[in-house]
Amino acid sequence: MRLRRFLAVVVARNREFYRDRTSLGWNLLFPLLTVLIFAFIFGGGPADQYKVGVLAPGNDLSAARHPFLETPHVRFLAVPDEAEAIGKVRRHQLDLVIDLRGEPRYWINEESPSGRLAERLLRATASPPAGMPAREAVQGRVVRYVDWVLPGVIATNMMFSCLWGVGYVIVRYRKNGVLRRLQATPLSPFEFLSAQVVSRLFVVVVVTTLIYVLTDLLTGFAMHGSHLVLALVFFAGAACLVSIGLLVSVRTRSEELADGLLNLLSWPMMIFSGAWFSLEGAHPLAQAMAQAFPMTHLVTAARRVMLDGAGLADVAPELALLAATTVILLAVAAKLFRWS
Repeated sequence: MRLRRFLAVVVARNREFYRDRTSLGWNLLFPLLTVLIFAFIFGGGPADQYKVGVLAPGNDLSAARHPFLETPHVRFLAVPDEAEAIGKVRRHQLDLVIDLRGEPRYWINEESPSGRLAERLLRATASPPAGMPAREAVQGRVVRYVDWVLPGVIATNMMFSCLWGVGYVIVRYRKNGVLRRLQATPLSPFEFLSAQVVSRLFVVVVVTTLIYVLTDLLTGFAMHGSHLVLALVFFAGAACLVSIGLLVSVRTRSEELADGLLNLLSWPMMIFSGAWFSLEGAHPLAQAMAQAFPMTHLVTAARRVMLDGAGLADVAPELALLAATTVILLAVAAKLFRWS
């Protein structure tokens, strides 16, 4: 008898799940999309052994001419900015940078083992010896993966907190009748949404500050820029992510649909933003798509402040884009919002 009751509950729950087409569709679609996205980004042959930046004429790698560029198992990347490229050599993010815009020259970090091996390959292709580019050595500590990934980890945590802490909660309010009761008060949609934004920003700021301090105590990560500029970057990013969560919730009535929509937004942002892995050398279309996501600009700005010591003027384009996106999304959300 007990077994029959137990099985009846199991069958009823399974039927409820299968009849919810939104949840069922997302459970089938999500893993397929994830696999296809990773196959698209990282598709190709075996991984190259060395990564070399190339300062090419007109920033066009196909216009560069040197026997070294024919070396197999080396990934050659066009780098538009000389100072930024040299900085990556200092931090061991590039094994070598070669300038082919005029008289050939190259930069190498003598503390990098892979850089010294890449230099041997360069020497092997420079025939006769007179064709060897001029050598310039730089020094710098290696950037640990924890130093590089930390901005992405913080931004990812902020993303989930902002999207679900606002979007999912408001949908639950609507389903439980809370919004209908609030509609009977003098509270306007703009006031309600603004309160949600301020409340979530306060939570995100406090939690992010604690994570930053505790992580620094545990790992002693690199921080070369201003804490004030970094705080401004995270604040602008959080406001933008909250506005996305609001936009999802303004008309949605089903918690299952809200959860699916938020997942549909969050996973591409996390994958394409460069939070966990670099998109350098990825498919050009993937790099172009990444620029459409606010998370990309948040992670990029935070990483530039922490690793490169970028100032307010350096990250101003990212801040302006995040702020403009926030204003537009909040205006649209306030216009479309419905209490019921």
